[in-house]
Amino acid sequence: MTKATKLIAFEEAAGCMDAIRRKNLRIVQCHGTFDLVHPGHIIFFEEAKALGDVLVVTITGEGHVNKGPGRPFFNDHLRVKSLAALECVDHVVVIPFPAAVEAIECIRPHVYCKGKEYSDPTNDVTGNIQDDVETVSRIGGEICYVGSTVFSSTKLINRHFEVHPKGLMESCREVAATCPPDRFRTIVEDFSKLRVLVVGDIIFDRYTSVAVQGLTSKNRIISTRHLDNDIQPGGALAVFRHIKQFTPHVKIAGLVGVEPWVDNEIGLYVAPDEDEILRSHDYTTVVKQRFVEPQKPGQELSKLFSINYLDPQPPGESLQNAFCDRLIRQIPDYDLVLVMDFGHGTMEDPVREMVQKSAAFMAVNCQTNSNNYGFNIINRRYSRADSFSLDKTEITLATGRRQFDPLVELSRLQSELKSSYAWVTQGDVETLGICSNTPEPSRCPPLESDVVDTVGAGDAFCSLASLAAVSGIPLPVATFLGQLAGAQAVKIVGNRDPVSKAKLLKSGISLLTF
Repeated sequence: MTKATKLIAFEEAAGCMDAIRRKNLRIVQCHGTFDLVHPGHIIFFEEAKALGDVLVVTITGEGHVNKGPGRPFFNDHLRVKSLAALECVDHVVVIPFPAAVEAIECIRPHVYCKGKEYSDPTNDVTGNIQDDVETVSRIGGEICYVGSTVFSSTKLINRHFEVHPKGLMESCREVAATCPPDRFRTIVEDFSKLRVLVVGDIIFDRYTSVAVQGLTSKNRIISTRHLDNDIQPGGALAVFRHIKQFTPHVKIAGLVGVEPWVDNEIGLYVAPDEDEILRSHDYTTVVKQRFVEPQKPGQELSKLFSINYLDPQPPGESLQNAFCDRLIRQIPDYDLVLVMDFGHGTMEDPVREMVQKSAAFMAVNCQTNSNNYGFNIINRRYSRADSFSLDKTEITLATGRRQFDPLVELSRLQSELKSSYAWVTQGDVETLGICSNTPEPSRCPPLESDVVDTVGAGDAFCSLASLAAVSGIPLPVATFLGQLAGAQAVKIVGNRDPVSKAKLLKSGISLLTF
C-alpha cells in the first residue's frame, strides 16, 4: 500500500471502513494529535496493530487542536506524511472536530486504543475519555490501553523546537519552575470550592452580519445587505459564564428591564437559583449592536459601526436602594465579589459603597467605553479593590497623563486602592502584574497572536485572574492564568462561548511541560 492510498478523506472514511468490515477484517483505531512522532508512538501503534488486522490512525485537524498557541507544530499534511510512512499504519484520517467522538463514530472500530496512562481517568484533563468510552461501547467495540514506552511530544517540542517567541517560552519556563503541570491542574481544580458573586452591568451584544455592497450614489453612505443576527451575553453576564466553568457556586446580580425577550435570553445562561438580577420597568436593558462583515478565516473580525441601547441617566434612587436591599445580606457569604462596572447604571454610589464595605474580597474591573469615556475611572469611583485589572486606556485616564511608566502608576494605584493584586493588560505587548507580597512584578507576553475579536478578552482575563487572586495564587501563575483566558477569548467572536476549563487546562499544561 502506498502512502497516497493510506490517506482517506473524512467524508469517505465510513464507506471505506464498511468495505473492510465486509472482508471480516478486524479494525483497530488510534486517535490523537501525534504532533511529533517518536519511538513511544511507534511502539504504541505496533502494539495496537497486534490487536487486529487493519490499523486506522485518526488525527485531530490542525484547526481544532487545543494545546495552546503554536500547536500543532506540524500541520495536517506533515503529520499525515509522518504517520503514513510507518509500515504498521494502514490508513490515516484527518478529523475536523476537537474531540474523538466523531472520529470513533466514523471509523466504528472493533478495538479503540488509548495510551496506558489514560487507564487512570484522573490523567485526562479534558474529561473526554469518558465520552470516548461511552461511544466505543455504543458502537459495540472494546477499549484497550496499550503503549509500553511513554514519551511526551509536548515536552520534546518545547525543549527542542522554537514553537513560540523567545520571550513567551522564557515566561512559561519561569512559571513552570514553581508551578509544574500537576500543580497547575490542582490550582485550577481548586477554584471549584470558591463561592463567587458577579455583580455589575448586564449587557447583550448583538452582532448583525452584513455584506457591504458599496457606497450609495447620491449620499456616499455605506450600503449593506443584511445577513443575520447573533445575540450574545456580555458584560457581567459574560463573566458569570466564564466563572461558572470553574466553580458551580456562582450567582449573578445586576439590573435589566422588562422587555419581552430579556428573561428568555437570561434563562439560556442563568439557572433560577443563580439569579439575583433585578428586573425593573424603570430601566432599559443594555444592548450593544455591532454591524460586522462575515468573519474570514485567519482574519480579525471587521466591524463597521455600532448602536447602543441604554438609558442616558443612571437609575433613580429607589431602584438603586432596592438593588442594595437585595444584596446587602448576601454579600458577606461570598469568597469573591467580582465587580464588572461598565458605567451603565448598576454600580452607582449606594451599591458601590455597600459592596466595598461588605465584601470579604472584592475584585474590580472598571471599564472605559464610548459612553462613559473620562467618567468611569477606577480611582475616582472606588476607594478599595482587593484586586483589579485595567487596560492601557483605563490606566492612562486614571493617571491623568499620556506619558508615564506603567509599573510606577500601577504601583501607585495599588497603594491607593489597598490592593493585593493589580494588573494592566497591554494588548499585543505584555500584561504587567504586581502583588503586595511579591517583590518583583510579573510580565507575561500575549499567548495568542491569531486574533479574531478582541471584544471580551479583558473580561476573560479578569475572570481567571480574580479567581487566582482570591485564592492567593503566586503572581506569575495568576497572570499566566489570566493570559490563558484572554488567549481563548480573542479566538471567539464576542462572547459567543465562555472560557473552556478543559481547553485552559490543556493549553496551560502544554505550555508548562518542559
